[in-house]
Amino acid sequence: MNAGGKGARPFRLLYVQVLLAMGLGMAVGHVWPHAGASLKPLSDAFIGLVRMMIAPIVFCTIVTGITSLASGARIGRTILKALLLFYALTGVALVLGLAAAFALHPGTGLHIDPRHLDATILRQYSTHTETHGLVDFALHVIPETLVGAFEKGEVLPVLLLALLFGFALNANASAGRRVQELIDAVAHVLFRILAMIMRLAPLGAFGAMAFTVGRFGIRSIGSLGLLVVSFYLACLLFVTCVLGSLARLHGFSLWRLLRYLREELLIVLATSSTEPVLPRLIVKLETLGCDKGIVGLVLPAGYSFNLDGTAIYLTLAAMFIAQACDVPLSGTQIATMLAIMLITSKGAAGVSGSGLVALVATLAVMPDLPLAGVALLVGIDRFMSEARALTSVVSNACAVIFVSMWERSCDRARLLDALRLGPSAREQGDPFDQPADLRS
Repeated sequence: MNAGGKGARPFRLLYVQVLLAMGLGMAVGHVWPHAGASLKPLSDAFIGLVRMMIAPIVFCTIVTGITSLASGARIGRTILKALLLFYALTGVALVLGLAAAFALHPGTGLHIDPRHLDATILRQYSTHTETHGLVDFALHVIPETLVGAFEKGEVLPVLLLALLFGFALNANASAGRRVQELIDAVAHVLFRILAMIMRLAPLGAFGAMAFTVGRFGIRSIGSLGLLVVSFYLACLLFVTCVLGSLARLHGFSLWRLLRYLREELLIVLATSSTEPVLPRLIVKLETLGCDKGIVGLVLPAGYSFNLDGTAIYLTLAAMFIAQACDVPLSGTQIATMLAIMLITSKGAAGVSGSGLVALVATLAVMPDLPLAGVALLVGIDRFMSEARALTSVVSNACAVIFVSMWERSCDRARLLDALRLGPSAREQGDPFDQPADLRS
């Protein structure tokens, strides 16, 4: 009896269920491609349910973090350090993508005439492209109404509202204490709802993988396979060399952190989206010993300002288009492109397809490269979105730990013990079983 119970126990773990669902989804998509392609609503429904919870959870988390940090100077210092780190990592990611394009030349020899490309398929991406100037970007952060910050589910307007709310609570200690107790109670209920939703993660992973294999198939990467390989190699180098080296400098193992976050990474891999794991990352990073105020500020901001996977994709894809269409670029043009991408990469949301939107936004204001060349990437973009999302999630998790250590708000002993032991079986099954303890 005990042996049987032990044998069945691994199948109760979320990451095991997600792995099995991904394998089953790939099998269904391969054997029955039409049926597999029709299962995308399963993934869309799961992502939609999680996205529904992100805005209120982020709001409660940031408000609690602001009240715990208390000092306005400390809050400003934390945000400034995080933004400097985000831009430094984005700059390295952009250069790494550029280096991969120059080293591997994925588009050389294709000799494609952009006039013969069907640019009509870009309409769905160009319609989602917004102006990414600094002024417009800043104005976009301000919601039209108080509840408007929650209506669209965008992180930055919620971040702004939560900052104002938290500062107001700190300014009124007596009334603020009662309101904070209410927010804590609401947060516990929200995390309980999210725990129920996360039980559907295997179903979402099954639908996503069945759709990907059924709709596109492995053969769709075809002659553009070198670009896909180049992108994955660049992302792997960024994670292992850049983030891995920074992790060693800060005294912890990146490999152990990846093992600790394996469930979240599997969900990102299956759904090609970073959004479903944002609430889970908040809890797990707090469990690692990072101050909840730092986590509440840095992680949501990183979802808009630290998309390093997208940054690598932008330079590599742009250079691929230049090589494929035989468009020579001077050093000045490349430098201008990098400057533009430092801005456009910040406007990309953490969902599948956002990389193409950011690329269209870049080329739309850069006449040196043909916008129609993006049509070359539409068919294989789905195969690169997983690496974009995974790279960005790992980078943001590391950024939270780095900033927490800089602010001396990370329990290093707790961090090392948690990474050495890995998540407990209880945490693997449901990391929100005890939100009160995790957020204390």
